[in-house]
Amino acid sequence: MKQLLILLALWAATAAQALTPDEARAMATGESDSRIEALNKAVSAADDKTAAFIQAMSDDAVKFKGDQVFVVKDDKAFDPVTGAEVKLPEDAEDVVNNNRMRGELDTALAALKLFSKDVKLRTQAVTELQKEVDESKLALIEKALAAETDPGLKERLGLVRAAALMTSSDTARRLEAAQALSASRSPATRNLLLQRLGEEQDAQVKAALQASLRAVEGSLVWGERLGAMFSGISLGSILLLVALGLAITYGLMGVINMAHGELMMIGAYATYVVQGLFQKYLPGAFDWYLVAALPVAFMASALMGAILERGVIRFLYGRPLETLLATWGISLMLMQLVRTVFGAQNVGVENPSWMSGGVTLMGNLQLPWNRIVIIGFAFAVLAGMAFLIARTRLGLFVRGVTQNRPIASCMGVHTARVDTYAFALGSGIAGLAGCALSQVGNVGPDLGQAYIVDAFMVVVLGGVGQLAGTVYAALGLGILNKFIEGWAGAVLAKIAVLVLIVIFIQKRPQGLFAVKGRSAEA
Repeated sequence: MKQLLILLALWAATAAQALTPDEARAMATGESDSRIEALNKAVSAADDKTAAFIQAMSDDAVKFKGDQVFVVKDDKAFDPVTGAEVKLPEDAEDVVNNNRMRGELDTALAALKLFSKDVKLRTQAVTELQKEVDESKLALIEKALAAETDPGLKERLGLVRAAALMTSSDTARRLEAAQALSASRSPATRNLLLQRLGEEQDAQVKAALQASLRAVEGSLVWGERLGAMFSGISLGSILLLVALGLAITYGLMGVINMAHGELMMIGAYATYVVQGLFQKYLPGAFDWYLVAALPVAFMASALMGAILERGVIRFLYGRPLETLLATWGISLMLMQLVRTVFGAQNVGVENPSWMSGGVTLMGNLQLPWNRIVIIGFAFAVLAGMAFLIARTRLGLFVRGVTQNRPIASCMGVHTARVDTYAFALGSGIAGLAGCALSQVGNVGPDLGQAYIVDAFMVVVLGGVGQLAGTVYAALGLGILNKFIEGWAGAVLAKIAVLVLIVIFIQKRPQGLFAVKGRSAEA
């Protein structure tokens, strides 16, 4: 019994080969081909010291002199085999890794993560291996495949194994791999099949490659279509957020507010300021800074909107041209104010950890969490605004003043105060749009200029004063723009959408949803 235990201990000790001085020297010195060969050989049976040495090479923390190799950490040198501290010769040279060697080191580190206890690390390792795999890593992949317990990862590792077999010199193994890859839904597999089709000489393997390529492309096409649909909904939700505030100031109040984009910019910079305060005073609660930034962004933009309405716009009601010129001038002043306070360069606004990453579906369909959250946020703002306009006293006053200002005034409604509240509400929603935009794009003085034209197009296309029209127009323009963009490019897509809107407005000037009334056209 004692002898059996000794044999088992010896077998466990040899399952992972210990790093030797010759292996360390072979990986660190010589020509790239010989170094890569030594690296692949070491990875196939690596122990902890081998993994640490490969990581040190990737970090450019390895030096050598003659036959000796040193790992440098905190200005101290260590033997990579024993881990003991040694004296570093003054004339020791740095190990130089070219781009090819760095790629091999990254792939080797990813391969070593295949045996991690953390499923996320193993998933990341499989993803890295799919990008660049060859037959030299086949033994390691098969070892990981045998040890893997997660069904999804086991299936993906099987596809990685098939991709490795594609580089084999054995025709039968290449044929097996070509047939196995037909089940893949990864864009990397499509690229691999296209590459192998150009290099393959065997007719039978080539036919199998072509059949697999058709199957992979058939599975990827739906992912691409759904991806375009999601991108369109995402863009539409952003346009909806931007246009909701304008639907009040322009749609209900009839004010052509060219400073609407700058009110969004104020909301984005308010988010940036809140982020800075959390980083400085509440670093442990940083993931919740965005929740605190929402009311701050709303109030900052609403306050600026109230000042703008009381100081300028209330004197220009019924004079659209003068309102347009005045608000355009104010927009230039606000942009210059931001440049003076924050600088002309863009500022960085980070996503909280719960908005980082995303969901991967169907192999090539990736849904980022920040986009998903913004879509939900846009519809939440829409629901809140619809409730406010339709079900509250303020909404009743706004609708009454919009429809017949003299009668509302005769009934005791303070129309000037309602105008201020309504304009502040529209401006506050613009601030919320700026807060959301800070999570998906750059925050700079010119932020609002990129969206103001699209916002007016959404409101006019949907029908002035119609919330339902704003929703349909925003989502429709977003989805249409993304589908045309995938076919003709971003610039032509913008031109095509603008032309279609011009044609539509000529045929139906009242927009998608016309205001119903006795004097309204049918």
